[in-house]
Amino acid sequence: MLKRVIEFFRVLGELRYLIPVMRYKFPDPEDPASLAHTFQATSNKFAERPFLYFEDEMWTYDDSNKAANILSTYLISTGVKHGDRIILFMENRPSFVISLLALNKIGAIAVLINTSLTGDPLIHCINSSDSIKCIVGAEQADALEDVLDQINITKQEDFLWSKDTDQYSLPDWAIDLQAQLDNSNDKNLDETNSVKAKDVACYIFTSGTTGVPKAAICPNQKLIAASINIKMAGYRINEKDCMHNSLPLYHSTGLMLGLCAVVQAGASTFIKRKFSATSFWDEVQKYNTTALVYIGELCRYLANLEPSQAEQNNPLKVMVGNGLRPDVWDTFKDRFQVNRIVEIYGASEGNALFMNLLNKNKTIGMTNADVALIEYDVAEDEVLKANDGFCKRILNHDPGLLIVRIGPNAVFNGYTDAQATEKKILRNVFDKGDAWFNTGDLIKTVDVGYALGKTHYQFVDRIGDTFRWKSENVSTNEVGELLNGFKDVN
Repeated sequence: MLKRVIEFFRVLGELRYLIPVMRYKFPDPEDPASLAHTFQATSNKFAERPFLYFEDEMWTYDDSNKAANILSTYLISTGVKHGDRIILFMENRPSFVISLLALNKIGAIAVLINTSLTGDPLIHCINSSDSIKCIVGAEQADALEDVLDQINITKQEDFLWSKDTDQYSLPDWAIDLQAQLDNSNDKNLDETNSVKAKDVACYIFTSGTTGVPKAAICPNQKLIAASINIKMAGYRINEKDCMHNSLPLYHSTGLMLGLCAVVQAGASTFIKRKFSATSFWDEVQKYNTTALVYIGELCRYLANLEPSQAEQNNPLKVMVGNGLRPDVWDTFKDRFQVNRIVEIYGASEGNALFMNLLNKNKTIGMTNADVALIEYDVAEDEVLKANDGFCKRILNHDPGLLIVRIGPNAVFNGYTDAQATEKKILRNVFDKGDAWFNTGDLIKTVDVGYALGKTHYQFVDRIGDTFRWKSENVSTNEVGELLNGFKDVN
């Protein structure tokens, strides 16, 4: 009984963080609002505060803003304008962040390419985006060179090579970007005033688990709303905090839930090319990182490490991300003493975000979106319908297909491919004329105790990762969790 009373008052205390989120209004599509606007405002307020830590470098907000202005001015001089698409093919490093900001200041669209892509998938992502230029990191030049004769960017002056370490030399098919820049052009651009919330900030490619990678459209409005809300009610960080971010910035978790949330707070962030479990805790201690943006796989690697001195008395107080397995969740709470775990659920192309804002255990939390769980036949790979032709809601804690109503407060921006976008929409679900985004995921409701009357959910599995066994639907995710529970399984 005492635990329930304590939990009741703890949850009530969360209201001071939740009320601003519930009252939050998306920027009007015509508003001058973007990541660039936010960054400039943050830079004005915290000019000399650290923004980026990377290897042996430290960039202040002012350093970064000026560098982005210099690059923006050059790009405009080459003919880049509002709405143009520019490939950004680079590992996590300051030049990636500067390039992203520079493009956003112009209103150009950053086409974010997975750095592990080669061959046909790389060709597809470049050509399907209809981009006019490519900013390529020196470390990615070899992969790009292998497909040069098959992509639709052909001129040397349209390949902007960004120097990395001294081990790389400028290829003869590109120009040295740094050599083109005029460092005196470091003032904010007038063009940024014309960038609106409705404008597309970037294309983020899906993983391609159901076919070739598809470019999800990410407007400024979505980038801003997601990062503001996760900063306010998720991380609850401010300018004194530092985030550890070793997730790829070409994906939405590392970008929106990581980098953009940092900008909203005026905080600093340690970024890394690739995650390393063995150096993680040393980095946390060195940079005093109080926040972590994660994916479940990253956390599993850390949980499997032998205990170390560096993990003791670590400064981590909050982590936000997705895919955290229940057993690993316990490890981070108990062994690593992370007080707040905000598991989220969403998709780059999706129109809803679930967040564990009440700091409950082993749940993706709640959402303000209008969602439903409907019956789905895994064996036949189809939605089940009642005699009246409409879908059947799940009314208990059984798994169901998660769908999200498409509307003014839950816009489905979809993909650059109109046919792929339409395939993700279910129509006439409960009423004639209604439209819902099909997440392709099985979700269930869970009892988490007192939660302000808000329904909480738990991820079950992707539709394609579920199979039938003895007339029952079996989740490969749940099988994995069971296997992970055995001491001999590592």
